[in-house]
Amino acid sequence: MKGYAQFCPIAKAAEVLTERWTLLVLRDLLYGSHRFNDLRRGVPLMSPTLLSKWLQTLEQAGLVVRKPGEGNGHWEYHLTGAGEALRPIVDAIGHWGQTWVRSKLTPDELDPGRLMWAMHRHFRLANVPHGRLVLYVEITDTARLPRWWFVVKRDTVELCWDDPGLHWRSVAAARPRAR
Repeated sequence: MKGYAQFCPIAKAAEVLTERWTLLVLRDLLYGSHRFNDLRRGVPLMSPTLLSKWLQTLEQAGLVVRKPGEGNGHWEYHLTGAGEALRPIVDAIGHWGQTWVRSKLTPDELDPGRLMWAMHRHFRLANVPHGRLVLYVEITDTARLPRWWFVVKRDTVELCWDDPGLHWRSVAAARPRAR
């Protein structure tokens, strides 16, 4: 990462935040992804080597801390106070993107897998009833993984592309883009 050789706080912040992939990795951390493979799903075009390197860079910048996962032998990545303080900035950039540039989507940006992963990250678990809820989603007019299941519990959401064999109560069917 090259610096701007400026004292300006905007330049210093840009040295960390404007590198390619940074905001997307921060977005996924802010929305609850902590494991390496979950972060990879959020940025599928980023190589695992680059993601690993970038997580180390964010750790060195004081935005991320790496911790052992609970009982699973894997590492998890969590935002520090400095990383969490970026939430309103990342949200504001998302709002700006929704308002000003989202209308220019290309067909390759309409990937059902990315849509399902985004939905997975945005469940409001506080509003989920007690017990288990299984939602079945079918994306028509696509050859790419057209069926998905969300297994939602009070504290977790699991996204499945294979039928989990559980009774589902809700179904949603949609086309990737209105004709």
